[in-house]
Amino acid sequence: MGNEQSGDVIVVGGGVIGLTTALVLAERGARVRVWTRDPVERTTSAVAGALWWPYRIEPVALARTWALRSLDVYEELAAQSELTGVRLVEGVLGEATLDEADGWATARLPGLRPTTAEEYGGSGLWARLPVIDMTAFLPWLRERLLKAGGVIETRTVSSFTEVGAPVVVNCTGLGARELVPDPSVRPVRGQLVVVENPGIRTWLTSTDDDGEMAYFFPQPGRLLLGGTAVVDEWSLEPDPAVAEAIVRRCAALRPEIAGARVLGHRVGLRPVRDAVRLERELLPGGRTLVHNYGHGGAGITVAWGCAEEAAGLAASSTA
Repeated sequence: MGNEQSGDVIVVGGGVIGLTTALVLAERGARVRVWTRDPVERTTSAVAGALWWPYRIEPVALARTWALRSLDVYEELAAQSELTGVRLVEGVLGEATLDEADGWATARLPGLRPTTAEEYGGSGLWARLPVIDMTAFLPWLRERLLKAGGVIETRTVSSFTEVGAPVVVNCTGLGARELVPDPSVRPVRGQLVVVENPGIRTWLTSTDDDGEMAYFFPQPGRLLLGGTAVVDEWSLEPDPAVAEAIVRRCAALRPEIAGARVLGHRVGLRPVRDAVRLERELLPGGRTLVHNYGHGGAGITVAWGCAEEAAGLAASSTA
């Protein structure tokens, strides 16, 4: 038994970053506990869209590496989509070009091609990408972690000094703003409208000349419509006027959306930072704190790549 096996690790934060990091650690033989303030169904991750694509995340080169590693995993999980909630779905990345994707995505995504005029009014890319149903994926992730011997405890942490383990991994997302404290982590509010799917099988992301976003993702039994990105907005209450505008923008792209029955509203606060913080820090008494936060709206996209890197930092601390 090496030290890696005997090292106790506490992961603080139970969103997709925390659960994925804990899972990688547990499957590598560490004894892992997750301390989370909210059950997985009430984390920011539960509200996500969620399309795999490295969107507005820095540092760009590392984010692409993490994203491609995560893509490998999602492609495997899509083979069991009924269980995992991960499906490979075709759709349009509006306002994207092959030049932007060249070199990192084109080699890995052989189906990537410019859109035709029938597929999209502006310039865009046609792609087959993972679309993740978070209502299925997060519980699946939790179960896989528990099967690997991980433990999940509902606990609120006010300081890392109170977390009594040789290695602590900080996956607190927006919570890192107060807990680290790191005031550079800021909320970017996103609102979604959930409607009955009028028969749309492809996804689409679009940004108009005024910078307004519109996107829709088909999920089992429903269609998710978005969206917004409002910096430093903390409200978790759905705004009816914003919801109407989201439906209107999406219906301008696909008219059949206009009459779709609204099933619900979702609001989430993306934990945005100028760059992901993924590094190791020494705590008093020889303990180690590994930071893994600041992924913004791309947490799903980079989760597995970041988890493996964080697990490596945690393991080398116990070696």
